[in-house]
Amino acid sequence: MKKPEKYVIRLSGKEKQILRRLVRAGKTERREADRARIILWADKGVTLDETARRLDCHRQTALYWRKRFLEARHLGIPECLQDKPRSGRPPVYSPQQVVGVKAIACELPAKYDLPLSRFSIAEITAYAVDQGVVPEEISPTTIWRWLHQDALRPWFYRSWLFPRDPLFAEKAGIVLDLYQRIWQRQPLSDDDYVISADEKSQLQVLTRKAPTLAPQPSQIGRVEFEYERKGTLAYLAALDVFQGRIFGRIDRTVGIQPFGALVDMVMGQEPYCSSRRTFWIVDNGSSHHPSTTPARLTEAYPNIIVVHLPFHASWLNQVEIYFSILQRKALTPNDFPSPEAKAERILAFQEYYTQTATPFNWKFTRQDLERRLERMTDFGRKTYEGKV
Repeated sequence: MKKPEKYVIRLSGKEKQILRRLVRAGKTERREADRARIILWADKGVTLDETARRLDCHRQTALYWRKRFLEARHLGIPECLQDKPRSGRPPVYSPQQVVGVKAIACELPAKYDLPLSRFSIAEITAYAVDQGVVPEEISPTTIWRWLHQDALRPWFYRSWLFPRDPLFAEKAGIVLDLYQRIWQRQPLSDDDYVISADEKSQLQVLTRKAPTLAPQPSQIGRVEFEYERKGTLAYLAALDVFQGRIFGRIDRTVGIQPFGALVDMVMGQEPYCSSRRTFWIVDNGSSHHPSTTPARLTEAYPNIIVVHLPFHASWLNQVEIYFSILQRKALTPNDFPSPEAKAERILAFQEYYTQTATPFNWKFTRQDLERRLERMTDFGRKTYEGKV
């Protein structure tokens, strides 16, 4: 005869609602969500063995939290699902000392008249001891643990830039619409094409003084540190956004003529030469400046429509993704005997990539841009007001 389940639970409607909210909330800790599931399943009659199987935990764990819920139910939810206070030695350092150290880490060293650009753990420790915030015997590991609690890492930094073009959203939105096959609120036709183009200039050609060594068992590949400079190259490329095809050419430098040659290369072949419209997405560089490029290209190719990105929006130009792939896959490490060898590698990789190329799975839309700009505007306002 099967033994009856221990600690049978019957939940009220309100309790079920609170527990389900805990399970679904994205910010709920995993262990707390699992405890809520144990109670909900107990109410549904799920056995202890089945509960343990679903959560991949010990049967005794499920039994403990059933019992704990019944004993502490009067405290309410989620309080009855929290761990009991544990005994142990009293804390060595006071909350005021912990907060004091974190406050130091949240300021630039210049505020304390220190000749530093950013803090390290050792420097935070030394300054906190010098100011009497913590005793001299404190360990840097303790300081690190306190900072780690709030993900404070003052030795790291990153650059940021706010769009200053008042028409940034409008200009960028046009490009993002094109990626969704929309132009002036109308869908593109089958004989409309979108080209993303840019230049990768000042590609240095470095020749290592010793040959680059291939990887060996238990040893990574090795590249000689010393090198000789052999000049620079420019790579101009155009990406068919919807087909994934890459067109590119090598030149000694960038400029109007090299970029014009790239346009001629693309527009001189099908399907672009006979297309209804071919949109060229470019930045505001001198090779394709907004004041001269649209008229020049339209005069040569009436079916071209030039679309300029706003300033500081290269991250919206899809050809930059290809440039990143090229850099990682073909040009790093930088070890080439001559400019011609590097040019050959770039064009060979272009052909290699095109054999299996597919369009990038671009998901960033105009709506995503609006949300990002709203967050950036709010962050920028707080930054300039000194609130962050």
